[in-house]
Amino acid sequence: MSDPSGTATLVEEQRPRPEERKPGFGAALATEWRKSRRAWLFVLPVLTALTVVIGYPVFRALWMSFEKDAGLDPATGMFVEGGGAGFTNYTHWLLQQCQAAGGVVPCPTGTLGSQFWMAVGITLFFTVVTVSLEVVLGLAMAVVMGKTFRGRALLRAAVLIPWAIPTAVTARLWEFMFQYDGVVNRILGTEILWTSDAWPARFAVIAADVWKTTPFMALLLLAGLQVIPADVYEAAKVDGASAWQRFVHITLPLLKPALLVAVLFRTMDALRMFDLPAIMTLGNPATKTLSILVVEQVRQGPNSAAALSTITFLMIFAVAFVLVKVLGANAVRTQEEQRKS
Repeated sequence: MSDPSGTATLVEEQRPRPEERKPGFGAALATEWRKSRRAWLFVLPVLTALTVVIGYPVFRALWMSFEKDAGLDPATGMFVEGGGAGFTNYTHWLLQQCQAAGGVVPCPTGTLGSQFWMAVGITLFFTVVTVSLEVVLGLAMAVVMGKTFRGRALLRAAVLIPWAIPTAVTARLWEFMFQYDGVVNRILGTEILWTSDAWPARFAVIAADVWKTTPFMALLLLAGLQVIPADVYEAAKVDGASAWQRFVHITLPLLKPALLVAVLFRTMDALRMFDLPAIMTLGNPATKTLSILVVEQVRQGPNSAAALSTITFLMIFAVAFVLVKVLGANAVRTQEEQRKS
């Protein structure tokens, strides 16, 4: 029979001493709180700066969008201060309604309010066409720059020159080229008014934007190509896969994360296009984007312009949300998926 006293002694010896016991839940929680408090002390200045620089202008614009612009009262003809406008500024743009002496009427042709939906269509048209062309050309440039050959470093540096040039300089450069007696008409042997006619002006803006921002797309895609393992291509060659099959079944699937992130960045940038059409076409209505419309409205009424800028922000946010949620253009998640694969 076992000795009960001996068993009790053995259990007592195996029991940890008070100084050797692990800290309890309360001590661990206090330690984690001290660590998180230290982390917040480092992050708080940055959050404060972001709140002042970004948060205040956003909330200020929202507040202004619900205020009336000071001006002449259409009923009395007297100058009045602004006041609460409710959703009048938003219906002015979305429904193209303008205030008149007899009340609310459809905005006359030629006014800024009547140009909202046309500006939306032009902005989306520029975005879809330029981003599509930049994806195709950028991917081709990235594939070429990803190969090993003599002079590759010089080629990469030369490709980045259009992207490094300021947008205003690019716009003036292409404006000179698309003038009536400019280089483009001389080379093509045509007499097209590239910056005055509607569709030629749009194609001129697209050409300039693609020339400038395709290197940015190529740079992002080249970074994605660099992380694809070379042994995957070697295995495909051993299995007899052609160059096209390797591109379709290896390059494109593994490049999808970088491609989606590049499309997201360029789409958000194209939706805010201002410099190129404003400088190249000098206010041509056929190239008037939402950003140009906002700037023109600021000169007439800042509160109505705040409502328009809020609508523009919501449109860009909706497009970004669709790209992230539906297409999966999430940099963190796609990189993690690629790492696992």
